[in-house]
Amino acid sequence: MNAPQTLSLRHKKFPAHAKSFHDVSYEEAKARAYALVPLLKEHVELTEKTTYLPEVVVNAIHESGLFRYQQPKMWGGMEVDFRGFMEIPYILGLGCPSTAWVFANMASHHRQLAQWSMQAQEDILGNDPDALIASGIAYVQGQGKRVDGGLLLTGQWAFSSGVDISSWNMLACTIKDEDNKVVDWCMCLVPKDDYEIIDDWQTLGMCGTGSRTVKATEIFVPEHRVLSMHIHKPGFHFPGWKTHTNPMFRVPNSSVGGNGIAGAMIANAQTMLDETIGWIKSRSSTYTGAKMSDIPSLQMKIASAGGKIDAAYTWLLSNCIEAELTYKAGKTFGVEDKLKYRRNTAMGMKMANEAVDILHELLGANGIYDKHSFQRMFRDAHASAGHFVFNLDAQLIPHGLKTLGGEFKSPTM
Repeated sequence: MNAPQTLSLRHKKFPAHAKSFHDVSYEEAKARAYALVPLLKEHVELTEKTTYLPEVVVNAIHESGLFRYQQPKMWGGMEVDFRGFMEIPYILGLGCPSTAWVFANMASHHRQLAQWSMQAQEDILGNDPDALIASGIAYVQGQGKRVDGGLLLTGQWAFSSGVDISSWNMLACTIKDEDNKVVDWCMCLVPKDDYEIIDDWQTLGMCGTGSRTVKATEIFVPEHRVLSMHIHKPGFHFPGWKTHTNPMFRVPNSSVGGNGIAGAMIANAQTMLDETIGWIKSRSSTYTGAKMSDIPSLQMKIASAGGKIDAAYTWLLSNCIEAELTYKAGKTFGVEDKLKYRRNTAMGMKMANEAVDILHELLGANGIYDKHSFQRMFRDAHASAGHFVFNLDAQLIPHGLKTLGGEFKSPTM
């Protein structure tokens, strides 16, 4: 769609020294993701130990171009169909869920950057289209004060996944008026030299995501790098959409935005299923000597876990496809639609993590050894379940409220 205009702009803005992936197809992007799986598997233990993505892994993903699979073509990105938002992280998650989680965040931020003014995009991508962007998305964790030419930003944002390998950060804040009333909700683009990384990522699971806290104190953010997210304000628009017209950029994160990291964790469950099946086929019971694959209760648990994983994957991927087709048709999601998809993400992940629990119980004492990857996958599933978008209370209650005729208000949804 609008290819001549897009490519014309790409040649005008795209830095001559940088590599372009604008001609990579969706199927080729998937093939490149599958090709990376063995490398990610090889480094999964190192990733967990260091708590950030190893340089060899980061470089390999850069070389594949996949960090930029939803970056606009004018910046040399692939700009593939939105369904890839979940499918590519899922594929990479078959190698390492922590890597896929970070990847899903980094790639999502390239898609979000298309909302900003062209001046802001130029600041980041003008010299380095490969630049990675982390985030701190909780608005209440940041405070912005309007000053001449921009704002002063102060805050401390938790869970900034992949911050160690990022050169920029999208940091959220609220802005208050003289009466201390919140009047705007904004995202700010901040270079790494302007914030401090706090090394507090010592966790039960998802260790390799390096989701550390970042801190800033009264740093100046120029106006063109401040983006209001108060989408219900009269006359609201995202300035970048005047240039980037692909409907993929219009799918709201407030609907299926959690499905990228969900893909990574459904892959974690699928890997645990595959490895458990292989382990059962090769074993006899320690106490009875019976062939484990002949035990009916194990057969039932394998079938149940597999069904939950298949259901979660199919459900959430279909939601991404529905979003893609809706916006291609020129339609949009209302608040109730967005709440429905957020409900689905939480419930889909609940099923995937239930599958992990079924498999871990099936494994018995074999599931607790460090020498097996089972315990890492179990820990990762439970650590990821704490994410806000996977929380059933947080996502089901608003949907139920709205469905039953109650009033649900959110300035950013």
